[in-house]
Amino acid sequence: MTVQRINETVADDFSRVNELILQRLSSDVPLVEKIAQYIIESGGKRLRPLLVLLSSKALGYQKDDHLKLAAVIEFLHTATLLHDDVVDTSDMRRGRSTANARWGNAPSVLVGDFLYARAFEMMVELKSLAIMDVLSHATAVIAEGEVMQLMNVKNPDLTEAQYMKVIHNKTAMLFEAASHTGALLSGAEGRDETALRDYGKHLGLAFQLVDDVLDYRGDADTMGKNVGDDLAEGKTTLPLIHAMANCSSEDCQLIRQAIRKGGLDDMPRILSIVEDSGALTYTMNRAKEEAEKAANCLTTLAPSPHKEALELLTQVAVARVS
Repeated sequence: MTVQRINETVADDFSRVNELILQRLSSDVPLVEKIAQYIIESGGKRLRPLLVLLSSKALGYQKDDHLKLAAVIEFLHTATLLHDDVVDTSDMRRGRSTANARWGNAPSVLVGDFLYARAFEMMVELKSLAIMDVLSHATAVIAEGEVMQLMNVKNPDLTEAQYMKVIHNKTAMLFEAASHTGALLSGAEGRDETALRDYGKHLGLAFQLVDDVLDYRGDADTMGKNVGDDLAEGKTTLPLIHAMANCSSEDCQLIRQAIRKGGLDDMPRILSIVEDSGALTYTMNRAKEEAEKAANCLTTLAPSPHKEALELLTQVAVARVS
């Protein structure tokens, strides 16, 4: 089963989700629609709404509310992207200019707020307190993750445990919420609910850890952002944490100084240190561990094409590094 075949298992639903997203972007304020459509149509893998569709279908869901839930998840994700790019002063995402680079910070933040509000309007329409509970909690946790990351910019003393907490909150939480609410929508409880909730968490961690590796090994065409962006922004990611713990004191000091000042002046040397220290291999192994945990969460589910697609996603997560 290829990535294409993963999508084919829910192709009709995916098409209907995209139509619903465009319908619910409607606004009486033209700039709101323009910016929202720009960021939503700018590509991306739509992994989080895909998790809603696959999780609900894997548990036999037959109605149509999974389409609305998938759109809610995509709106929440897009809102976080708009805000994240402003916070990070990013000018490139998914291979083209960010909304804030084109229209400025203020409109980007306000359209992000609009998308949050529209997501919660649609959430109410689902008439499920359990789903609202999960998604409102997830939204708060994601915001906390953003603040935690902001507090640790240019902090070379971030530990591995602290870093894993940041990426769980900032990235994995919405994966977790997507698969969890997909399960809840299908009426799951007990073992199946827990399995799909934990599946999303571990899958999200795997994707983020691979992204950390790609920041040192990828390229702009593949990633849609520039190699070294994390270091340029003074972000201490797992490859740097591991490298500092396993290189010479001189090299460690160079990395610490680079994190504190940001920028890419020492990038060639740091790339060499990160490679030589085994940090990228270590980070990839951690990603593979998380992907394996995600796959193991699915063992109790009944066989189906949707379960098979969820299993393959755990392989896709770690197959992006050449």
